[in-house]
Amino acid sequence: MSASRPSADTLREKFTAAGQGHVFTFWDTLSGAEQEILVSNLARIDVDRINRIFKKSQDTPPKAKTAKLAPLPEAAFASTIGAGNEAKMAAWEEKGLRLIAEGKVGVILLAGGQGTRLGSSDPKGCYDIGLPSRKSLFQLQAERILRLQTVAKKYSKGDENIVIPWYIMVSGPTKGATTSYFRNNNFFGLDPENVIFFEQGVLPAFTPQGKIFMETKDTPALAPDGNGGIYAALGREGVIADLERRGIPYVHTYCVDNCLVKVADPVFIGYCLEQNADCAAKAVPKTSATESVGVICLRDDKFAVVEYSEIDPEVAALQNDSGALVYNAGNIANHFYTTDFLKRVDSLEAELEYHIAEKKIKHVDLATGEKVSPDKNNGIKLELFIFDVFPFTERMAVLEVARKEEFSPLKNASKPGVADTPETSRADILAQCVRFATKAGAIVDGTDLEISPLVSYGGEGLESIKGATITTPKVVNSVADFK
Repeated sequence: MSASRPSADTLREKFTAAGQGHVFTFWDTLSGAEQEILVSNLARIDVDRINRIFKKSQDTPPKAKTAKLAPLPEAAFASTIGAGNEAKMAAWEEKGLRLIAEGKVGVILLAGGQGTRLGSSDPKGCYDIGLPSRKSLFQLQAERILRLQTVAKKYSKGDENIVIPWYIMVSGPTKGATTSYFRNNNFFGLDPENVIFFEQGVLPAFTPQGKIFMETKDTPALAPDGNGGIYAALGREGVIADLERRGIPYVHTYCVDNCLVKVADPVFIGYCLEQNADCAAKAVPKTSATESVGVICLRDDKFAVVEYSEIDPEVAALQNDSGALVYNAGNIANHFYTTDFLKRVDSLEAELEYHIAEKKIKHVDLATGEKVSPDKNNGIKLELFIFDVFPFTERMAVLEVARKEEFSPLKNASKPGVADTPETSRADILAQCVRFATKAGAIVDGTDLEISPLVSYGGEGLESIKGATITTPKVVNSVADFK
């Protein structure tokens, strides 16, 4: 049963005591309905918490380029790249599949973003990247879960269903559209009981003095609290409690815009268990020393993601004896956690460092009631990044994976010469499908081969096509479609 909402008088007293009483400036001029909106909006804000976060952001000096950087320790790093790693990958995969069969693995998806940069107001997960099947990112990922549940059955002890619960973090603007999309598509064959939506948090926009901006007379200026807001949301929205109820000790987390993501990757899960990791990350080798990507390394002897802008070019260009970059572990926001670690993170909020972004904040002038649209930065938005917890890990691990197999983000609208577009996402999936078929012993005539994730999660299950010639374009929804 949910707690009752505080009254307007209680909120006024609380906000005034916290130095934010100005949010009630227009109370006496608001209609009854508008007062109701204001109370509803303010009830969502823990004013003491947001004051603490603002103060912490102001008291924390920016990360200096003089911080001591060091490459990842060998003991905390492994790679899946190269034929010499196949045996250990097979062992990790079996360990991961056994855990999945035991119902010990859950998945958290970060899906709060809209496709604004793609010219769409829909949730990014709904986006059609132009595959022959017209499948969206959400559908591709749902079908990978379904296939993996099937693959893991060979390690089950009975006839019980294999379940990988899927926790999907949405935002205020995407919640309704995302949940409707799943309902309208029958959850893509997944049991709705095992697809759980939860909402990302928001933080107010602040003046430089730490006062909450009012967007309108009854609404504070709010913004999502960054993908690192997942940690507070997991506790607030009941996800941690659900993981514990289901007896799930291990979680895979990723971002929706990566069309190649291996959801609940058993290889990754198995590796993390072998390492006894409480937190882990996948990484891809950088394409060059100047690639604009954060690097996983040590900063002042603690695991961290160091943004490309924070590394001196000379340091970024350092090479080891084999000619590879010393700082080569490109961050792709693909993580493993134990549920125990996620529970501990919730208590670390006072130590986490929110990042400051100076922005133009539209607001209402408290003196005149007029709307203001500034032409230069006038305020502050704060956000937390998902990797900001790395310094607090006790047993961190990093797994290097091949970019062409696991990382193809959708960031930009279609434009010649621009990377990370619908065209590159489509091409990367089709190219992977051709590699799956070729490795299985088939001859592929052409490039437009799409193999449904329901047929193969990572190239398995294609033994019957050995020696076959496959003419493209072709969409394969079952092994019989190869004939």
